[in-house]
Amino acid sequence: MTLPFRSTVRVTFSSRKSVATWKYVGRGLDTVPSVVVGDEAVRKRASPQTPCTQEMGANTSQVSDLCENQSLRTLIGTESISENDPFWNQLISFTFISPTSSGDSKLLEEAVIPLAKILIENNPRTGNFGALVRIFLGRTKELKISTECQDQLFIWQAHNALFMIRCLLKVFISEMTEEELHQQFSYQERAPGSCDTGREDLLEELMCNLVHLVVEVPLLDITYSILFEAVTTMLVLLSYQLFHKEILRDGLIYQYLMKERCVSLTSRLVKTLLYNFIRQEKCPPPTTHIFDQQSDGGGLLYGLASGVASGLWSVFTLGGASSKPGLEQEQNPLPLSNQSLLLLLVLANLTDGPNDCPNPYRQAVTCFKNTQDTSSIPTEQHHTFQINFNSLYTALCEQQRSDQATLLLYTLLHQNTNMRNYMLSRTDMENLVVPILEILYHVEDRNSHHVYMALIILLILTEDDTFNRSIHEVVLKNITWYSERQLTEISLGSLLILVVIRTIQYNMTRTRDKYLHTNCLAALANMSAQFRCLHQYAAQRIISLFALLSKKHNKVLEQATQSLRGPRGADDSSVLPDYAQDLNVIEEVIRMMLEIINSCLSNSLHHNPNLVYALLYKRELFEQFRTHPSFQDIMQNLDTVIGFFSQRLEAAGTDLSVERVQEVIMKGAQALPNDRLKKFPELKFKYVEEDQPEDFFIPYVWSLVFNSGVGLHWSTTNIQLFSMDSA
Repeated sequence: MTLPFRSTVRVTFSSRKSVATWKYVGRGLDTVPSVVVGDEAVRKRASPQTPCTQEMGANTSQVSDLCENQSLRTLIGTESISENDPFWNQLISFTFISPTSSGDSKLLEEAVIPLAKILIENNPRTGNFGALVRIFLGRTKELKISTECQDQLFIWQAHNALFMIRCLLKVFISEMTEEELHQQFSYQERAPGSCDTGREDLLEELMCNLVHLVVEVPLLDITYSILFEAVTTMLVLLSYQLFHKEILRDGLIYQYLMKERCVSLTSRLVKTLLYNFIRQEKCPPPTTHIFDQQSDGGGLLYGLASGVASGLWSVFTLGGASSKPGLEQEQNPLPLSNQSLLLLLVLANLTDGPNDCPNPYRQAVTCFKNTQDTSSIPTEQHHTFQINFNSLYTALCEQQRSDQATLLLYTLLHQNTNMRNYMLSRTDMENLVVPILEILYHVEDRNSHHVYMALIILLILTEDDTFNRSIHEVVLKNITWYSERQLTEISLGSLLILVVIRTIQYNMTRTRDKYLHTNCLAALANMSAQFRCLHQYAAQRIISLFALLSKKHNKVLEQATQSLRGPRGADDSSVLPDYAQDLNVIEEVIRMMLEIINSCLSNSLHHNPNLVYALLYKRELFEQFRTHPSFQDIMQNLDTVIGFFSQRLEAAGTDLSVERVQEVIMKGAQALPNDRLKKFPELKFKYVEEDQPEDFFIPYVWSLVFNSGVGLHWSTTNIQLFSMDSA
């Protein structure tokens, strides 16, 4: 089952218009901090500042033992805990590696769920959850100073508090409405000596502080983990959408993000998330003194740091006997980059506010400019900023193996004019186009969403005539991933044609999606007038595709004829219309292929002798369409070309070699008068999103979070936004 989606490809000619619509239905303590200078990060080596540690020895157990942990029992119990109680310092003093795989996250969540449910029951009387949140908020005010002072202990404890909050929030959100969640934040401590913090909106404070943390705290070795947790917690807070089938257009979390406190940081937040994606910083391996592999295969060992009392995680292991040190980092080497990109996509695809108030995060994504652009920013453009386009382009080229990077590329090409113009001006477009072609080539291994996004990216690129000309000037060597034929040397344009044609053929035999056909043919049509020096194999595949379509046409026509001759009962009334519809669809595709071939011959015949050769070699394919009423006009030029070159070949003699035939074709191409070919309006297709694109993109983005979020696991039981098949 696919996600609901509608997009429009509009093709306009001077004499006609047709519209095709497709539904797509703490880092380690041995630190290497980096210092941000302008738009780039310069890494500087810092001297290790390693606090003394104490090993846990045999004091380890499995994650299931969390329910028996005394510190946790106190937190979720029936007694209020003052914010001044030393308990909190003990609770958040633990050293661990956050789980980054879905499997380990599942183990953790299964252990946290019963604890969280007890806390939900007792929190209205104790207010302990709100106290934990305030403990974290109290530390966020000094995080930036702590970073500058290299105060690793302070950052470490703040991170631990946030990690605990995130784990609890994730259970809360799956168990209650936003209003009920808000109440959990509002319950106050009642223990003697507790601070009277007033009736502030603690949930709003948390969301705003997370945004502030992400934009204010620089990405250094010692801050990597807390920045990752801040981004991940924001994703968790926004995850209410997963549990609703309809698109959420309002709500408490949404309102907080649209209020001035968060909106004022919109451009900085979007810029920071983009730079997290650009920098592709790896999560470094933990230092060996923090955890070790138990000889008995008991899992990752979490040690006690700085001599503080044992807290929640001193008895915590993940992964059981199968765990290996470093395995999580190997599986997800770029957790902050990945999570930042997912959060950016979620924010950019939030719906507009009431009264047509635009989504500020989408505005920021659509209007940012290059740092090299010295022109002034128009005053009417809100939330704009500057970013290094070269760095962003490089990251996009390198990361197209992931759905989310491809979706970001689509978003920028479609909505950010500055970035689109920059990409189209690059002289190394092959670095971007080839990874997109690889996605389409391996269509069997990709989900349909990724394939469609890649295809639409090609369609948007081919709207530009300069792109269509330049790709035939770029020569590629040894395309190893193209296995049907060894391609030692081929132009980027010819490779693009080969891959798109292969996608059409795959679709004809497997998915039979009319709209995929439409978009593939639209990209070929946009390019056709600028076809140059087509590779011999590319020319052959164009004609081979036409042969396949012709065969399919004849088969459907024969079936329709037989259905007319055979007996038809009362239940057979739908047979003829079905065949008529199939015939109509395939004739539309054949018509488009003929227009593509005609466009190339009319505009660049002398540049494409290999296409003329392939056309002559399979000339009998076109005989049946010469008198067909749907193709008569477009067949005139093909008849002229076939007849002209056939005569010249006959005059050249018999038993001609391939080289001699090519020579005759090349000379004939120069001699064919331009006025012999009838001029048709230029083929021009343009991709246009239809109204309410969020009906597709919001489920799609959240399916990416569901599948690719680092260290996040959701039970499929309560997911309403999309089916598990589409995810």
